[in-house]
Amino acid sequence: MREGRGDEPGDRRGLPPEPPRGMVPSASSSVNQARPMRIEPSGEQFPAEATVGIERPSEGFPLLSGQPGLPGQPGQPGQQSQQGQYAPQDHDPADDRGYADEPPQDPPYEPYSPAEPPRKRRRGKKLVVIGAVVVLLLAAVGVAAAMPKVSTKLGLPWAPANAPKSDIPDAASVSLALHGPDTTGQGPSAGGVGSALSGPAANKALAQLTGSVIDPATGDVLWDHGSTTALTPASTTKILTVSAALLSMEPTKRLTTKIVQGAQPGTVIIVGGGDPTLTTLPIGTDSPLYPGDAHVDDLVAQVKKATGGDVSKVQLDLSAYTGPQTAPGWEPGDAPSTYGAPIVPAMTDGGRINPKVDETPRSGTPATALAQLIAGKLGAQAGGTAKAPDGAKVLGQVQSAPLPDLAYALLQISDNVLADALGRQVAITAGADPSFAGAGASVKKVLQDHGFDVSNLQLFDTSGLSNQNRVPARLLAQILAAAAAPDGKSADTAKLRPLLAGLPVAGSPAGTLGPRYQSGDSAAGKGWVRAKTGTLTSVNTLAGYVLDKDNRVLVFAFMSNGSDKNPGQAALDVLATTLRNCGCH
Repeated sequence: MREGRGDEPGDRRGLPPEPPRGMVPSASSSVNQARPMRIEPSGEQFPAEATVGIERPSEGFPLLSGQPGLPGQPGQPGQQSQQGQYAPQDHDPADDRGYADEPPQDPPYEPYSPAEPPRKRRRGKKLVVIGAVVVLLLAAVGVAAAMPKVSTKLGLPWAPANAPKSDIPDAASVSLALHGPDTTGQGPSAGGVGSALSGPAANKALAQLTGSVIDPATGDVLWDHGSTTALTPASTTKILTVSAALLSMEPTKRLTTKIVQGAQPGTVIIVGGGDPTLTTLPIGTDSPLYPGDAHVDDLVAQVKKATGGDVSKVQLDLSAYTGPQTAPGWEPGDAPSTYGAPIVPAMTDGGRINPKVDETPRSGTPATALAQLIAGKLGAQAGGTAKAPDGAKVLGQVQSAPLPDLAYALLQISDNVLADALGRQVAITAGADPSFAGAGASVKKVLQDHGFDVSNLQLFDTSGLSNQNRVPARLLAQILAAAAAPDGKSADTAKLRPLLAGLPVAGSPAGTLGPRYQSGDSAAGKGWVRAKTGTLTSVNTLAGYVLDKDNRVLVFAFMSNGSDKNPGQAALDVLATTLRNCGCH
């Protein structure tokens, strides 16, 4: 039964009449003047305000003077005792009729006790107030800034004074393009270049010097210093080899290594196709020396799949090449060495023992080493050489990177083995004997067929390792001029462009010019000179191109015989740097 409500209509001693059911008493009703009551666990009730801070006697509180009768327990009528207290009465269930389904009333509200400390206000409420103030201030500033007078005085971008005075023009079309070197303006003069080079060319460290400088935009020879005299070129021979390969073969040309079925059951034959870049590195790991190379593991996996692993003998077919494995003019220690190996059509990593390092010891029997490696991976034995049967079933094959990539790798690290392998491909393409002699003759013929002056040219190999080679500086300069000519000037220019891309950059660690052009009179050429180097005992050569101060490309070939390595190279670098610093009109 709810607090403040009588038990029966006839039992409302001293209380105002009960309002009809369903009606809410008015605020002025005397019902609202009833005092709140505290209900003790014993069931007794007494005025709440009279008990705050008062110790309650065990028998209950006395009835206040003038207080109307109150129930003794919720849901029961009470009876006053002689001592002025209400004694509890037995509960009659009939008194609860009509209220059995009503929920029990919450305990009455306890008034605030001064003994309890006041609750602190939450800090979050302060932050909310501060945030609201900031938002209002920002809004006020924004409104003020939007007013024309304020924005004009402050010089804000949206002020009326800054509005366009006319219609906004249409956007202009822009065409982005890289500007190449100058090919139409006034180029260097022969007198200017001759004057600039006269001092550096007289350096005694150069011993016997020949050279040529050409403007490829015009074809004019700007400097000629005994350029028709053929000297030992060393590795600048590779310029001739790469040019002949680019001119005689398609840029999609690749070198193939394959394994075919042998004549006897369980026998397979490695057919060398002249690719020295085949690598022993795992599949997925490119060679740092020959990007895009083929992998031995790929070849082996194909053979295992084709044979089911039933292989007992691995043989070699080296018939792609003929003649000696070393060239006339090679020193006894050139093959094997850290820069050369016997030239055979089947090998890995240019014959290197370590496939990741350029100048590392190389094998004296690179083809045999390949056969043993593959035999071990197939669980078979290496069985010497044999000619593959005509029409033999191909069990697996892999291919090198395309020709321009091979040319790039060859020129960057001056790879002798790859250069001689590429020379053999020129011979094979020409239908000549795939030997050192046939390769040299084929390179010479290709260059001659394309209009280059090959007078006095002698080639005993196509790498420049032979000290019997003889090349005129003018031929080197002419080939470079054709490669660097403006588009459309020569039919050969487009084919020869990869030659320029492969030339090492002065001061770059990626190529053979890395340690040079670091200081002194050649430092200004760092990053500007691109050239192929050549070094043998008493031989130093340099051939390439440079962009001068007037944005003009100049090609050059400088050849020094009889010079020492370090002073000779330094003097050649100064010659090339002089062209970089030269406007030379």
